[in-house]
Amino acid sequence: MPVQLREFMIEGARPAAWNGMADALRSRFGVAAAGSRTVRRVWLDTFDWRLHRTGSTLEYVSGPGTHELALVTPDGARVAATVPPMTWPRVASAVPAGLVRDLIAPIAGIRALLPVAASASSQRTLRVLDGEGKTVARLILDNASVRGAAAAIPARLTITPVRGYDAEAGRVERILATLPSVTAASRSAFDMALGAAGRRPGDYSSQVDVALTPSMPAGMALATILIRLLDIIEANADGTVRDIDTEFLHDLRIAVRRTRAALKLAGDALPGDLGPRYAPEFRWLGQLTTPLRDLDVHLLGFAEAAANLVTASPADLAPLHETLIRYRAAERRRLARGLRSARFTSLASQWRAALEESAAPSRRAMLGRGGRTQIPVGDLAAARIGRAHRRLTRTGRAITAASPEEDLHLVRKRGKELRYLLEFFAALHDPVTHRGAVRELKQLQDCLGEIQDGHVQREAIRSLAARMVAEGVTPAPALLAMGELAAQLDAAASEARDDFGKRFAQFTSDRNARRIASLTKAAAA
Repeated sequence: MPVQLREFMIEGARPAAWNGMADALRSRFGVAAAGSRTVRRVWLDTFDWRLHRTGSTLEYVSGPGTHELALVTPDGARVAATVPPMTWPRVASAVPAGLVRDLIAPIAGIRALLPVAASASSQRTLRVLDGEGKTVARLILDNASVRGAAAAIPARLTITPVRGYDAEAGRVERILATLPSVTAASRSAFDMALGAAGRRPGDYSSQVDVALTPSMPAGMALATILIRLLDIIEANADGTVRDIDTEFLHDLRIAVRRTRAALKLAGDALPGDLGPRYAPEFRWLGQLTTPLRDLDVHLLGFAEAAANLVTASPADLAPLHETLIRYRAAERRRLARGLRSARFTSLASQWRAALEESAAPSRRAMLGRGGRTQIPVGDLAAARIGRAHRRLTRTGRAITAASPEEDLHLVRKRGKELRYLLEFFAALHDPVTHRGAVRELKQLQDCLGEIQDGHVQREAIRSLAARMVAEGVTPAPALLAMGELAAQLDAAASEARDDFGKRFAQFTSDRNARRIASLTKAAAA
């Protein structure tokens, strides 16, 4: 059951403070020492801080012969479970079954839980007794040192009420609060440990959150956007190589795709030959990451797809699953070599140096290719967003029931171009109008993505079947199950295609057209 914690900070000499607390409590209660122990604590979150964003804190606490996983909920309640010794990172589904896992799994999703701060503590415990000698509360004085911290953090006092004795625990709290050495904890132990270790909650995001003003030179603004994208690529490279979870590669790939789109958008806004010189390198990086991501997509949806089989059994797909795992291991090694290579290292360092020069407020940075003075980014954003919207609208309106898959794929590409532009220049737009336009576009993109993914995965299943047959004996039930799986993917794509007309009409509605017009006008203001 959740337990409501009451926490305080202890200032001054810790032994004296501890003795003073015991003396103060003896006026109303009995007190009994309950021993001391050394505790190691590891605070856990996903790389993108999903638990922290909900106001939750997860910690793995280990002491002599004990291991505990505890979640502090947004309302301050603590839910704990005894667990076997555990190492991190690991995904939530690998946490022992129970209430803690049930609470964290929907938040963490497919992201791994990994250490974000760690401490070692010496703890002293005091039992507070009523007149009958029953324990009504426990006091724990925690003297912690944070791994990697330059200075110590204050000692922390926790009052944990025994169930049914909340009133008595409240009196304990009021007595201790009168002591000059005891102050209410304004920050959680987690926040203090993070601060001591030099970490900042939420220090990673995959969003292109850059500060722009309409009058900023376009090249300078684009260089700032591209630096942010490079930050995301580099932040995810190690997790991709270590294969911590599949979202590292996903975020890296998205940042690479955005970079390629920005280079295409930049035209002659960037100085010199930055675009033509680096575009081939980012095309190489995109091609390097594609095979592994495709296999991840198959594996992430594998269990659900297998469960939806009708004429075949999920067990029939076991050979396919084993093959996907084997192919993935080989592609992961290939990708890791690429991300550890001198080519990638040089690309990242040289690209950053070139962008930082372009982002600096110097005369050279304000000149585009050919030495021309750059236009303001507000004008560039207005022109490019307006053009991308027109191209998407024109291409989508040409779609009919007889249009081939390639035409729908082109609509999807046009949608991505507009989406990237809206993301890049979000700081120039009214947030409410911007969110509405992105929401309508995302719904259209989701529909187009289902169409494209269904067709691509269908062909991939057929290709895998042919490859498995060529490699050796593949059981007939596996081939039949793969055929049914390919048919289901095709049916899902067809269903999404039937929905395209409604989604496109919603996107091209008068209301959304006014949003786009407002965004382009605001960007140019």
